Amino acid sequence: MKKIAIVLLVALLAGALSAFAFAEADKPFAGTEIKVYNWYDYIDPEVLDIFEAETGIHVNYVNFSQNEDMYTRLSTGAEIYDVVIPSEYMIERLIKEGLLAELNLDNIPNLANVIDNLLDPIYDPGNAHSIPYMWGTLGIVYNTDLVEGPITSWTALLDQKYADAKIFMMDSVRDTVGLALKTLGYSMNTHDEAELEAAREWLLAQKDSGVVAGYILDQAREMMVGNEAGMAVMYSGDALYAMDKNDKLAYVIPDEGSNIWVDGMCVPAASQNKEAAECFINFMCRPDIAQKNLDEIRYSSPIKQVVEGLSEEELASTAMNPTDEMVKRCEYYVDISDVAYMYDDIWMDVLM
Repeated sequence: MKKIAIVLLVALLAGALSAFAFAEADKPFAGTEIKVYNWYDYIDPEVLDIFEAETGIHVNYVNFSQNEDMYTRLSTGAEIYDVVIPSEYMIERLIKEGLLAELNLDNIPNLANVIDNLLDPIYDPGNAHSIPYMWGTLGIVYNTDLVEGPITSWTALLDQKYADAKIFMMDSVRDTVGLALKTLGYSMNTHDEAELEAAREWLLAQKDSGVVAGYILDQAREMMVGNEAGMAVMYSGDALYAMDKNDKLAYVIPDEGSNIWVDGMCVPAASQNKEAAECFINFMCRPDIAQKNLDEIRYSSPIKQVVEGLSEEELASTAMNPTDEMVKRCEYYVDISDVAYMYDDIWMDVLM
């Protein structure tokens, strides 16, 4: 009997070791920690828990508010990150400056789930350095009870009749200077000094008119939800989040056109955990995970299966699914770092 017991014990131990070895092989990066640098309120927190449970990789998750803030910390080496999620124009700049690693796409098979029109972008040919995370537009959210509508133009942001309703602009140099340029019929990426000077004058005239209640970012969502403002410049996902909670709100991409943007997942060149970072990026492109993120943050997903599953209401939403005609009026931001000082100079004037 003792011999039988020993044999059984050995068999159990062998089975346990085999299962452990299989689990370890299934989690090759278990015990690794990666630092992910993403925008505020831009992920379903449960997604991080699922990733950690499935892979054994711990995520140190930190946030930024603007591309320029992220760039400063990354370019100065103040912190080492393993995954960063900048917008397309910043991805272009980071590539030029050698701050992003080239991805091993063999480690990201879920790239096959990304919709075709977001693949091989002009700012990153072949998706060599970035994989789309979310995309959207810049527009105006307005309260139909507080503002006489419909709003169709950026010029509404300078209309004195809306002063009492409170108008909030974005605390963002590219977006705020960009919409002024678009209002005047210029590119949001202009290098032309005269065009930029005209944008400065437009923004200062708007500020001096008293219609602007402030320059803010994420706070605009809750203010619009709470009927505390009549109008706010907002990204499409934030707009949809607010509209889900307040049926008096509407979103418009103005007739003059706007910005269409893509935020991409990248691995900084300084990362010491590149394969674990690529594992995270691949995970984020999984349809069930992408769906959870869309449900939580309400931005447009680049994942085919998620797009195919949109409800009729979501398909009809300008914020979630702009028409081809609306998209044609928009432009991507490109890297303007060689004239960034001109944009920054305008912005300092506006904020003074």
